[in-house]
Amino acid sequence: MRRNTILLILSILFLLVSVAAVLSQEKEPVYTIEVDGIINPATAKFIVDSIDQATQQGSQCLIIQLDTPGGLMESMRLIVKKMLASTIPIIVYVAPSGARAASAGVFVTMAANIAVMAPGTHIGAAHPVMMGGGEGKESKTMTEKIVNDTVSYIKTIAKTRGRNVDWAEKAVRKSVSITEEEAVKLNVVDFISPDLQSLLAKIDGKVVKLNGITRTLHTRGMQPKPIQMSWRDKLLDIISNPTIAYILLMLGIYGIFFELSSPGAILPGVVGGIFLILAFYALQMLPVNYAGLALIFFAIILFIAEIKVVSHGLLAVGGVISLLLGSMMLFQSPVEYMRVSFSVIIPAVLVSAAFFIFAVTKAINARLKKPTTGMEGLIGEVGIAATLIAPEGKVSIHGEFWNVVTDQLVEKGEKVQVIGVENLKLRVKKIE
Repeated sequence: MRRNTILLILSILFLLVSVAAVLSQEKEPVYTIEVDGIINPATAKFIVDSIDQATQQGSQCLIIQLDTPGGLMESMRLIVKKMLASTIPIIVYVAPSGARAASAGVFVTMAANIAVMAPGTHIGAAHPVMMGGGEGKESKTMTEKIVNDTVSYIKTIAKTRGRNVDWAEKAVRKSVSITEEEAVKLNVVDFISPDLQSLLAKIDGKVVKLNGITRTLHTRGMQPKPIQMSWRDKLLDIISNPTIAYILLMLGIYGIFFELSSPGAILPGVVGGIFLILAFYALQMLPVNYAGLALIFFAIILFIAEIKVVSHGLLAVGGVISLLLGSMMLFQSPVEYMRVSFSVIIPAVLVSAAFFIFAVTKAINARLKKPTTGMEGLIGEVGIAATLIAPEGKVSIHGEFWNVVTDQLVEKGEKVQVIGVENLKLRVKKIE
């Protein structure tokens, strides 16, 4: 009896321990996010918010699946600052195959507690570029300052995470880039993993130090919980693309233009206002060249003036040239992903030019066209004398009777042609 009681107690204790282990595992999930594209303020906000959410949910760690060509330095600094101060382990996984961690992505990867790369990926080319692309001694001095500051920053990150400091400096100064196998050999990342489950198995039992506190990961066989980007962050990420911001700006300007040229249409003004506000928000997040923005607005002023002032197309031509130059200068950057594509600029300028050429042509034709109303509109018309005209009388034209004058004697019923207007009377001549 006593032996059975002991066995029962041991069974209950074993059951309680098993339940506690399951509950513990449920309370400590693994969260994952996916970052695919340019690192911009919207991306930075998404990563920072995800770290906060994973921390509040008691996550074991947060996995950032990364594929980026780079991005804005300020956004990258916000991400790295949050990662270094995180109280949960941050794992950066450069994936899938064919992905890269270039430019700002190098800093984010090296700031991770555990850095992993998938087969067929690469990392590097972290040399900073100035968005203005200026020249001269002052520009070179400023570039050197930025490079030196960036080198110090990445060396600090590498030293903090125990990674290759020398390679980190070369990635910034010489823009070196390496494959995943070279990255493991050079102690840039920790290991290579073909997929997420393999990664979780390899980090199981790994001890991570976080600001003096050690945490042991228990991730084998766990199913990561994805954190999705909110619709607001997705919208901000989309309009942060220079091409999208440019299109929104053009649509917004044309909407306001149509509303001013045709008061009361309402819809173009409302839509244009919304697009313009979105474009201005996006421009705050991008390296805008304000000379280019000023040229675009000057082009719109010229287009509006063309409607109000008779310049025979001169203002419209100036507007097209100003629009083209402004579009080319709007996002002046040496990196391709921070510029507006010519495949967007050229059609936008051509459509604008075609529209205003069409509008100017119609306006000129309207001015040159023969009047169709009033007495002037009757010049050249043929009528029949309703009375004797000597030298004055009446003529029936299109069923209307008009007072006429002529230098000829015209009998009633004879045909006449209107040749002019004189003192509120039509001057006619007899048709032989």
